[in-house]
Amino acid sequence: MLNEYNVYSLRKRIFALIIAVSFIFLLLTVRLFYLQAIKAENLQNKALSQWVRDLPITAERGKIYDCNGAALAVSYTTYNVYTRYREIKDVNQVALFLSKKLNMKYNEVFEKITKHNVSEVLIKLKIEQSLAEEILEGDMPGIFLSENVTRYYPYGDLLTQVVGFTSIDNVGQAGLEAYFQDTLAGDDGYYMVQSDLQGKEIDNTLRTYIPTTAGDDVKLSIDVNFQIILEQVMKKAYEEQKAKGVTGMIMNAKTGEILAMSNKPSFDLNQIPRDNVSALMETVKNKCVVDVYEPGSTFKILTMAAALECGVAKLSDHFYCGGSMTVDGQRIKCWKSIGHGSISLSEGFAVSCNCVFMTLAQRLGTQRFYEYLKKFGIGEKTGIEISGESKGIMLNEKFVKTVDLARIGFGQTIAVTPIQLLTAISTIIGGNKINPSILAQEQNNQTRVVSENTSNIICEMMKLVVNKTAKYSFVPGYDVGGKTGTAQKYENGSIARGKYISSFIGTYPASNPQYVLLFAVDEPSAGAYYGSVVAAPYGKEIFANLFTYLNIQPTNLEEDLKQIEKTIKMPNLIGKSLTEAISILNNLGLIYEIDGEGGIIKDQLPPAGTMLFKDANVILIT
Repeated sequence: MLNEYNVYSLRKRIFALIIAVSFIFLLLTVRLFYLQAIKAENLQNKALSQWVRDLPITAERGKIYDCNGAALAVSYTTYNVYTRYREIKDVNQVALFLSKKLNMKYNEVFEKITKHNVSEVLIKLKIEQSLAEEILEGDMPGIFLSENVTRYYPYGDLLTQVVGFTSIDNVGQAGLEAYFQDTLAGDDGYYMVQSDLQGKEIDNTLRTYIPTTAGDDVKLSIDVNFQIILEQVMKKAYEEQKAKGVTGMIMNAKTGEILAMSNKPSFDLNQIPRDNVSALMETVKNKCVVDVYEPGSTFKILTMAAALECGVAKLSDHFYCGGSMTVDGQRIKCWKSIGHGSISLSEGFAVSCNCVFMTLAQRLGTQRFYEYLKKFGIGEKTGIEISGESKGIMLNEKFVKTVDLARIGFGQTIAVTPIQLLTAISTIIGGNKINPSILAQEQNNQTRVVSENTSNIICEMMKLVVNKTAKYSFVPGYDVGGKTGTAQKYENGSIARGKYISSFIGTYPASNPQYVLLFAVDEPSAGAYYGSVVAAPYGKEIFANLFTYLNIQPTNLEEDLKQIEKTIKMPNLIGKSLTEAISILNNLGLIYEIDGEGGIIKDQLPPAGTMLFKDANVILIT
């Protein structure tokens, strides 16, 4: 009985042992499967990281071209210098050699290469190929080079805010470099060698080269020749007007393509001022699409187009301007405080009478006016391929009072971006909805927004604005249209005294525009602030230079020059009494406006010596 019990107990123990061993083998099998199948790739990568050293090879970044194929941003190969302490035979010799070649202090180099706690130390970034070759010729163990790609901007201080720049690692940080980062970047490559525990390369072992994939190129709608012409005049205006800033754009009115776009001040993209990051980011901000402002009289183009299209205004209409209008109990002044008197619709546009446009806005009513503003693209982003675009500021339609509506009619109580305004005007003068783009494109499936008749009337009105009712040509011999604006700036919700944005919108040819120009001077402080005096002359200069570049010959030049001979030289009225100044202007056939309540002339616009035509407006500041 005892033997039978012992045998039974032994069998139980053997069975338990078999179960335990089987369970252990099962665990080992599962663990082995987990390591070899599931974790294999991760473990292999860890292993590779321990016995393989790699030097990164930066992919060539795609180029940025203008519409004619001129390179605006390119890349070229440079080299980074590394050292590996364990492979250096003579530390002092290497430190002396590199300090001389790299123009670095000996102690700085010595301290870097003698770091024992790291296997590889970066000595210097982005050296030129010729210097890299000199270092290789030195044939010193422990010194290594890796390829890098450096960005270069052939035009330097041109298109600063549009093109933008990259970080030291070739990652786009601003402008199109950032917007098209994924397109331009490409894929980096590596050069890998096997190494021992100390990081030394093992002789006669496998070396692996993983090539780079270059980034794609980007072709812009920008014409670098247009850009140079625009920026040269903008720089001149920035300095002469002692302005806070200047914004400028030229658009193809048919396609919405941006031919030139800039902001001043700017900086050389090859010498980025990184010492003050906040100032850098403010300067590189593209104000053409980011900042909003009250457009003032240039917005009257939109009001007029909506009124004509809705049938609430026609060319035979006449208005009366007594210098102001009272709306909702508030007196709103016309810019000409003595009033324009009885005036036609076209004359109201030509002399930019606020009373005319307040009346048109009220005739439209909030609902219809807002419908057309939205059709023109106001209050929405245009979708241009530039980061940070704003959609402007519009009062909620249900909160618009009659007095607000009146002010919107002449460009107040509403804020737009420059690109919005330029796009809206291009839409009006061409009739079709325009989608602006910084890339070369064609407008397909265009939607008609205003009738051909309305477009033609607006184009003719803009021509009469700058040509003073056809008495002379804005640019002698050329069919140019335009509209000026003078907008007060706001700070902390109230008008900023003495701060204005003076602007000019120009079109060519006026009868069927191909090009539209926006030129705005922010806070001019050289004395004048009216758009007609501050911005329009620079617009005239830009057009004149464009005609030369495009080899467009003048027409009716002789007739225009005959009219110019009839000009009147503006006298110096500063210091004279108001009565005496008015008498002089009346005798010359010039129209005057008084700014102030004093009896002595403190300043005048335009300045003495300016050539004017009969019936030109003069501002007397008392």
